[in-house]
Amino acid sequence: MLTVIGEALVDVVQRSSGTQAHVGGSPLNVAVGLARLDHPVQFIGRYGRDAYGESVAAHLRSSSVLLPVGPDELPTSVASALIDDDGAATYTFDLAWQLPGLADRLPFMLQGSTLLHTGSIATMLAPGAAEVLAAVEHAHPLTTVSFDPNCRPSIITDADYARAQVEKFVALADVVKASDEDLEWLYPGVDPLDSARRWLAFGGSEGPALVVVTRGADGPWAVNAAGETHVPAPPVKVADTVGAGDSFMAALLSGVVDRGLNGAQNRTELRALSTGSLRELLAHAAAAAAVTVSRAGANPPTRAELSRMEHDPESAVNSN
Repeated sequence: MLTVIGEALVDVVQRSSGTQAHVGGSPLNVAVGLARLDHPVQFIGRYGRDAYGESVAAHLRSSSVLLPVGPDELPTSVASALIDDDGAATYTFDLAWQLPGLADRLPFMLQGSTLLHTGSIATMLAPGAAEVLAAVEHAHPLTTVSFDPNCRPSIITDADYARAQVEKFVALADVVKASDEDLEWLYPGVDPLDSARRWLAFGGSEGPALVVVTRGADGPWAVNAAGETHVPAPPVKVADTVGAGDSFMAALLSGVVDRGLNGAQNRTELRALSTGSLRELLAHAAAAAAVTVSRAGANPPTRAELSRMEHDPESAVNSN
């Protein structure tokens, strides 16, 4: 079982052609992405007892994601995304983030889980961020931990606070993914790749096994103990970029799980990945992101769709 902890949102997407509502939230998208790649996964987050909350639960269940936490009495969080003519998204948020009593229920919910992923708003916004950090600290001795800061400066405006929060999670994580934009905001004036190299050293022998930087059309780059590598971004016509990073993250983790490297007992093997194996992971994840950007919304690929993209990209894109 894989576990994802984080925010669930409803994305209200505004385009020149009209407005649509879609279930989203970075961690939720990762959970759906993992499930569509045929991994058993549970999502621990919050959503309201309202129409939007019902759509969140239905969306997760439609992809066979388990929901150990039911709805609460607060409104479901909403993210409004404005899509420009180039397909890029700009966000504003109306959020409630808390997980009361999580510490008491967590040992039961994490039984049998071999990987815990979190990130984004859930790791930044009080009061829930403290509960998420406690969950990661609890899980770390037995579980592979992954983290994606997915920074939202429109919500967390204090970069110093955000940097401190991010570094707490990086030090506990085995797999870290960040965009070049995340790193440029967190460490102004520093080459994002230098920041990633620095993160690799966090936590000493208990810190990250690999750090990945996504760079849009320039393709992803990664560093681990064996060295550094990158792959090109597959050429696709971009519908929009919503959820692309989350699809990348899900496929990256799927690749780790497919290699049997999840679980704290496999940390040594995860750290020993060759640059060739790291490159394969990057290419797999980049292909998943390419499927997502080729169609509207945060719509991660199934395993069959991802396989088509890897083996016959033109056919895969034309089928979307």
